[in-house]
Amino acid sequence: MTMSPPVPDPDRPPPARFALDRWTWRETAHLLLNLPEAIVGSVYALLVVSVGVSLSVTVIGLPVLVGGLAGARWLGRVERARARSLLGVRVEEPSPLSRGRRDDGALGWLWSGLKDPVGWRSLLYGFIRLPWGVLTFTVTVVSLFVLWPVLPFITRGLTAVDRALVRGLLSPSDELERRIAELESDRGVVVDTAAADLRRIERDLHDGAQARLVALAMGLGLAKEKLTEDPEAAARMVEEAHGEVKVALQELRDLARGIHPAVLTDRGLDAALSAIASRCTVPVSVSVDLPGRPAEAIEGIAYFTVSELLQNVSKHSGARSASVEVWRAADRLLIQVTDDGSGGARLDGGSGMAGLAERLGAVDGLFVLDSPVGGPTAVTAELPWRDRAPAGSRAT
Repeated sequence: MTMSPPVPDPDRPPPARFALDRWTWRETAHLLLNLPEAIVGSVYALLVVSVGVSLSVTVIGLPVLVGGLAGARWLGRVERARARSLLGVRVEEPSPLSRGRRDDGALGWLWSGLKDPVGWRSLLYGFIRLPWGVLTFTVTVVSLFVLWPVLPFITRGLTAVDRALVRGLLSPSDELERRIAELESDRGVVVDTAAADLRRIERDLHDGAQARLVALAMGLGLAKEKLTEDPEAAARMVEEAHGEVKVALQELRDLARGIHPAVLTDRGLDAALSAIASRCTVPVSVSVDLPGRPAEAIEGIAYFTVSELLQNVSKHSGARSASVEVWRAADRLLIQVTDDGSGGARLDGGSGMAGLAERLGAVDGLFVLDSPVGGPTAVTAELPWRDRAPAGSRAT
């Protein structure tokens, strides 16, 4: 069996060797540029801190410091670009600085700028670069003329420190930046989901109850015209209109239940999930073990998650039985829906599983699908537990 060659790491240069190759010259250029960059960065950092702190007792002190931190972000961007082009160090750009909510005003803007970790780390990078820049510039110049046979090894050792400094001080905070990216993505999912739900409600009203009510109005108008000429025909038309009213009312009830069922508001998850299970085409056992009721938003998401999963059981599983379990573990609300059907469900299978996973992810939840071909299928969903606010605090 032939072994494929290892894939080279684009962030790591090849091993140093006794040859003045392109990596040696790129690293040499980087080290020679360290001194002018270090002078600019350290002078800027010193001015920002000294002027900002000395003027902090005045009105303009804090805005000056915030502006200096924003400028430090720009210097950090320049340094990342230099390291990327000369050293091959690929460091993600930090997220733009959040300026707080509009209603926070100037104080919110100042506080967001003062607690910017990217700006402070960029200033620290500028402070410590001056002695290092002097050292690397001196050693590199001497090596170019005296120690040039081992120049590749010298530049590699010095730039290893530069790479560590860039990754340590100029890279984004991994957990924070990952969380920001997730929240930005989740916000888009929430907006798209809300828009899709609104379009569904509009479509159901237009195609269902609204169409029936229009036909009802026309029928009653005709019955009114025939009331004196043909009372019997008018009575029949009124009777038909009465049937249409009942159907329209049922459609409106179903639509209201789809928005937020009254049983969930009045009696909680246990009763609401039992009502869903009673409408499923296969026998469903429901077990809800909760110390109390979660926040309304979490409770609603849990309800609609189970509702859609049981619809999938009815339509696609071919199961003989299913079960729903809901419980709380620490600060998480856990849901597990299982069935003994044929299995083979996938997130990309067109059964709405992907949409459920996105909705749960938008509220910091998890969605795990285990459905081997031949069954059984088990879906586990997690939601963050938040206690329900008191009834008086929800009133506006």
